[in-house]
Amino acid sequence: MTVKSDLKKILNSVVLPGMQHTIGDLGKVTVDSSVTATTIVEIELGFPAGRAFPEIESAVRDALASADTGQDFDIRLSCKIRSHGVQRNLKPLENVKNMIAVASGKGGVGKSTTAVNLALALADDGATVGILDADIYGPSQPLMMGLTGERPISEDGKSMNPLTSHGVQVMSIGFLIDADQPMVWRGPMVTSALNQLLQQTNWNSLDYLIVDMPPGTGDIQLTLSQQVPVSGAVIVTTPQDIALLDARKGLQMFRKVSVPVLGIVENMSTHVCSECGHEEAIFGSGGGRQMADEYDIELLGQLPLDLSIREQTDSGVPTVVSAPDSTQAAAYRSTARRMSARLAMQGKDYSRHFPKIVVEDS
Repeated sequence: MTVKSDLKKILNSVVLPGMQHTIGDLGKVTVDSSVTATTIVEIELGFPAGRAFPEIESAVRDALASADTGQDFDIRLSCKIRSHGVQRNLKPLENVKNMIAVASGKGGVGKSTTAVNLALALADDGATVGILDADIYGPSQPLMMGLTGERPISEDGKSMNPLTSHGVQVMSIGFLIDADQPMVWRGPMVTSALNQLLQQTNWNSLDYLIVDMPPGTGDIQLTLSQQVPVSGAVIVTTPQDIALLDARKGLQMFRKVSVPVLGIVENMSTHVCSECGHEEAIFGSGGGRQMADEYDIELLGQLPLDLSIREQTDSGVPTVVSAPDSTQAAAYRSTARRMSARLAMQGKDYSRHFPKIVVEDS
């Protein structure tokens, strides 16, 4: 019989399917052979991966079989999402374990579409998720989440309950204004409005809050990056040179304000012709990989340019929900897992566990 320490070594070295990391990098392994003849193996992952459990279990069993342990195993998989640190001068948001900013150096790269599908993919894998539409000038999440015309409810006149769609909590300035009303606001007003949306929304025990940032790297984006307590950021770009040039600026902006960049998402990577099946890199190829290598960060995913993604999102039922078994939805789920796995490898946030110390005169 293989001893417990050897089994743990085998299990910790298993590479998770579709990822560059092992179970030891991203989880905790417990082995118990004291109760029955069957050895119980419990694997607790630090990121949501509910839909991938069958693949993970298969990889684990293959590793154990090749080790020829001669034992029977009861493999139990679970996920536990922990809080991670934010910028030093900011406090984490109450009822939100982790906040992830999805940003782009320029508009038109599909940032909002990517953000909403990543949020839905995390929820599909078992996490409790919210999405905050921080694009005050051009809010698009009400349309994308099928909530156009809806209004949040305030029970106390001071805070608002988020709306819910497809199992995800949603808040946007678009819920509070007319759809055709332009936001003719200067930077400080935009920042104030976003802080109100963030602080006065009654988020309900979120594992992740995805923040759909406004495009660009100007004063507003820099201020938001300094004032919103995020655990990490994701940069969305297309493979073309001009988009990558602006994406580099976005990455550097987050690094200047001490926000870890979890990785790059290359959107509109390739297009597959619906008639003949020919795949073509319309906007070029290799740009996202080159940028990831240049800045020593992970290329989290390469998402396709597909007509159905646009149609599904415009209809208020994004791809991950409307076509869960499609290759496009699989690409979003893989990207979301890599994103949350990268966050899971960062330092934990212990500030919530510290007691409050009050010094009083005797």
